[in-house]
Amino acid sequence: MKKEFFIIVLLALFGCQAKQPESYMTPEKAFRYFREIEDICNLDNGKLWGNNLYGGIMFVDRATRRVIANGPDEEGLLKHNNGVYTGILSRDQIINYAPIYFGGAFFSLVPLPETENEYVIKTRMIHSLFHRFQSIKGVGSRNYNTSHKDEKQARIWLKLEWNALRKAISSLGAERNLAIRDALIFRGASREFYPNFINDENLFENYEGLTTFTYILFCSNSYAEYQKNLFEYLDVIYAMQSYTQIYGFVHGALYAALLYDGGFDFTQIDRQNFDLGEAVKELYSIELPAIHRDVAGSIAMNYDLLAINAEEDKRLAEIRESLNKQISIFADNVVHFELVSPYFDFMPENVQPLDTLGTLYNSIRISDNWGKLTVDKGGCLIANNFKTMRISAKGFKKERNRYYGDGWNLTLNNDWEMIVIGSNYYVRKLMP
Repeated sequence: MKKEFFIIVLLALFGCQAKQPESYMTPEKAFRYFREIEDICNLDNGKLWGNNLYGGIMFVDRATRRVIANGPDEEGLLKHNNGVYTGILSRDQIINYAPIYFGGAFFSLVPLPETENEYVIKTRMIHSLFHRFQSIKGVGSRNYNTSHKDEKQARIWLKLEWNALRKAISSLGAERNLAIRDALIFRGASREFYPNFINDENLFENYEGLTTFTYILFCSNSYAEYQKNLFEYLDVIYAMQSYTQIYGFVHGALYAALLYDGGFDFTQIDRQNFDLGEAVKELYSIELPAIHRDVAGSIAMNYDLLAINAEEDKRLAEIRESLNKQISIFADNVVHFELVSPYFDFMPENVQPLDTLGTLYNSIRISDNWGKLTVDKGGCLIANNFKTMRISAKGFKKERNRYYGDGWNLTLNNDWEMIVIGSNYYVRKLMP
């Protein structure tokens, strides 16, 4: 299975200035995909979530920004074409899996993969449809901070928990219940260390984890295939160097898998910070110790603690080596930003933690109150608290409200400006 299937959050591009080739997604193909996804949703017909997930869908080609939708908009921006509706997505719209209003109609947005892969396309469609469903129901939030998940201790607890969850999903009866207990003990130990992040973890695991669970379940032809796809996804995330922006995609899905196997009623999930671990505990009648850390240490050897420690030591050595190379790049002659209300669009595999310096996003698109920034190369360094960021000012130039550097371009909103202090640049709101 291609790695692309597992990457849920993707880099948005402005598009190339050169003439782009026609997309493989023709109106005829799109019509067929729409019908097949409608059939998949009708097969469930609301049994899982209480509502049929099918609704407005809009494919978008990242390079050309051409769109193909399964229905019309209310303002006539889309034109009927062989049973579907086609048009162009404006360049100020970020391309991701969040639903959008287009011409007054509400669509789930489906970014097309660079090369055609039927399974990838179908899972993306269900992914986007589920976020549309969440938006309509008012359940699910993108506003969470799980920056602690790149700390060594947090990653160790998380990997131990994943190993226990894998065992639980793969087993039955008393063996399953014991593995569930162990997973919840590791979860509890981590939350005892990081109590201030519990709510954010729940938000992330609900918003993206339940989405992952749903599209893997809907797009698998058998229980064995569903379990295989889930574990392959876990393997890819497990190997990533940074977990802060990605762990929840699989973590929530693992707990949802146990809930599903136990006959849980998913319509009970009626709030953004629903605790999936607590729901598993109640469903399987798991008894837990009052304090988790002491017990967690005694059972950790059963879940490959030595191997996990070795993996994390190797990761930290790689981070230190990279840190020495990056410090000089972001120390001087840089553009400084304050993050006010940011929205990120990036590839998780291009994320590199740099210890206390922050996290390096090799390529990313960001929108915030000040405007929109696209970084294609050279990197963007974001502080661990997500309050500030920096990019290299090498090759800096300006054209009206557009700014450019080596590998990046920035469009500032009208009430913001760029000022120069010494060899550095700062983005700030216009002074009254």
